[in-house]
Amino acid sequence: MDHVEGSASTNKYIPVSSVTSGEGKEVAPGLYCYTNQIVNLCFVEDQKSKNSWVLVDAGMPDSTEKIIAEAEERFGKETVPKAIILTHAHFDHIGGIIGLLNRWDVPVYAHSLELPYVTGKKDYPKPDPSVEGGMVARMSFLFPNEAINLDKQVHPLPEDGSVPELPEWRWVHTPGHTEGHISLFREADQALIAGDAFITVKQEDLYSVITQHLEISGPPRYFTPDWMEAWKSVKKLHSLNPHTAVTGHGRPVSREWLDENLTKLAREFDRIAIPDYGKYVEGNQLEQ
Repeated sequence: MDHVEGSASTNKYIPVSSVTSGEGKEVAPGLYCYTNQIVNLCFVEDQKSKNSWVLVDAGMPDSTEKIIAEAEERFGKETVPKAIILTHAHFDHIGGIIGLLNRWDVPVYAHSLELPYVTGKKDYPKPDPSVEGGMVARMSFLFPNEAINLDKQVHPLPEDGSVPELPEWRWVHTPGHTEGHISLFREADQALIAGDAFITVKQEDLYSVITQHLEISGPPRYFTPDWMEAWKSVKKLHSLNPHTAVTGHGRPVSREWLDENLTKLAREFDRIAIPDYGKYVEGNQLEQ
């Protein structure tokens, strides 16, 4: 494997954290949620193949050693996943990936529309510090938006919705937060890895982020350029009737809380999720 490199901004530690940082929890059989500072990633086991697992997302910048330590704690020393799946490639979901790929010779998979952002061809829209929200939103001008280049390590997800190395799971295109954002769903027990399609913390508010105050929310406002697509994606996930959900930010949720609050979000997305002002809102026609 060739050595891969990221820009200084995508490798630099960002000093913001939460009370759940470093905690891990098995939320469904073979679905283990690990919180790295303010973002969740998942270790997902193939239930039919012993010691076969996949990493979903890759944490905050400078998180490589923490992710490897957690993987070794769960699966044993020198453990290596079969693949890394990206829900999307914002800095807080690919922060450790350069270091991981320099330790693990594994393929990375992302939606075809996300590939330009992980092959050095296209930067994300800049975050919007003017958006309605709170201190994290106002700080967002500090967050990297530059593409990284994983070159030949990254591949498009299969068009049939299957997930490499996880035959029980399928991917669902959930754009809005990014063009190629995906979520993962396991029909057998209706487990959902939502990425940032919806989250369970008000990510724009610093106090909520630090305390991980449980609250249904749309995708992080400062990094979401298409609110109508984001609403459609929430409705799509609601229609799956998930019983358990790991979101990109916030605490894992299940059953009554998830059903009640995801139903409310799908119905009242314009009130709950879409900000009253911001450069990606103003001038947009808001229609269901």
